[in-house]
Amino acid sequence: MPKHLYLIKEGEISLKGLNRGLFEKRLKNNIKDKLRPYHSTTQRQKGRIFLFVDEECPRERIEKALSTTFGIVGWAEAVMCEKRLETIFEKAKDLLSKFDATGMRTFKVVARREDKSFPYHSYDMACRLAEVVHEVFPSLEVDLRRPDLVLHLEIRNQAFLYTSDNAGPRGLPAGTAGRGLLLLSGGIDSPVAAYEMAKRGVKLDCLYFHAYPYTSDEALEKVKTLARTIAPYLNGTRLFVVPFTDGQLNIKDKAHEDATTLMFRASMMKLASRVVRTEGMQCIVTGEALSQVASQTLPAMAFTDSMADHLVLRPLVGFDKEEIITLARRIGTYETSILPYEDCCVIFSPKHPVTNPDKDEMRLQYESLGMDDFIDRALRETVIYSYDANGEPTGTWSFADRLDRADDSI
Repeated sequence: MPKHLYLIKEGEISLKGLNRGLFEKRLKNNIKDKLRPYHSTTQRQKGRIFLFVDEECPRERIEKALSTTFGIVGWAEAVMCEKRLETIFEKAKDLLSKFDATGMRTFKVVARREDKSFPYHSYDMACRLAEVVHEVFPSLEVDLRRPDLVLHLEIRNQAFLYTSDNAGPRGLPAGTAGRGLLLLSGGIDSPVAAYEMAKRGVKLDCLYFHAYPYTSDEALEKVKTLARTIAPYLNGTRLFVVPFTDGQLNIKDKAHEDATTLMFRASMMKLASRVVRTEGMQCIVTGEALSQVASQTLPAMAFTDSMADHLVLRPLVGFDKEEIITLARRIGTYETSILPYEDCCVIFSPKHPVTNPDKDEMRLQYESLGMDDFIDRALRETVIYSYDANGEPTGTWSFADRLDRADDSI
């Protein structure tokens, strides 16, 4: 059966020494997850992974998979042939003849000889292939600095030719640095935080606090869309939807008005820690950036961190808003994030929130609220939505079942 062939370039993975095999295995599995049900195989050679996929698989599907899989520095669709000059030249002409050079004026050839037994050096092959390019496109001139067209040749166990070299998302494969829980709101920041943590190899699930009817069903659908959009970068994810209206109303009734946001965030950390512990995760991830809003000052974050039982990571802590928006646009979450459906944090925000809280005083105030019963009830009413590595929904479950199994195993 004919196959699509893609050449994949590794980056940071190649520096992993004795652990490199584990990173490469995860990378291959993450790619395969996105290509199911189509059959695919991989072959590794120095600095490269060669991906073979059944021809029935649409190119768009393959290329989206490679564009959203961390651990890939670059990729290209390639052709493979025997290491004979005549065959290489013939394949090069074939490849170039299918290339649209409209508007192009310059080119260069990049040749790489990994197989040192091949009798022609890289420079020799580059010169010979330049003549082939001139045969197909007589008007193109050589430009080694900023060419419009680049023809690549790699001599390995076979000869590989390709013209397009696409940038990958870099980073480390999702799942190589443990598991975490993202506090996903409907805003701009948290999906970008997910992207940044997945880029460092963390496998993330998402948790959203829903305060119906104060937050609408449209707000929930917005968050589901965000979860689906970032799922390919996370290699699949689960969205934990927590109904927390009663808990927030309790905070609004009992807490000092200027501290309601901090009390809510403390409850979020307490509840998220329960999920992290039940699911065997290692960290909580938030989209907070230092001094962006009142609850994101150093004293405020120190207080909320003190309420968590696990490591809290803030990958955007040093970003400004424009940097975050730029990333949101790039990963495709921005337009959804700005839809006018506010999350529960915004609905219950005080007019004049405290910005320099005393941690011990805030802890005492939190303890006076009696939030444990509200958290227990919310967890038992939590619904889990699951999305595969392509962002397609795969099922819905009750978190109460998982809590019961966790309790039985103790």
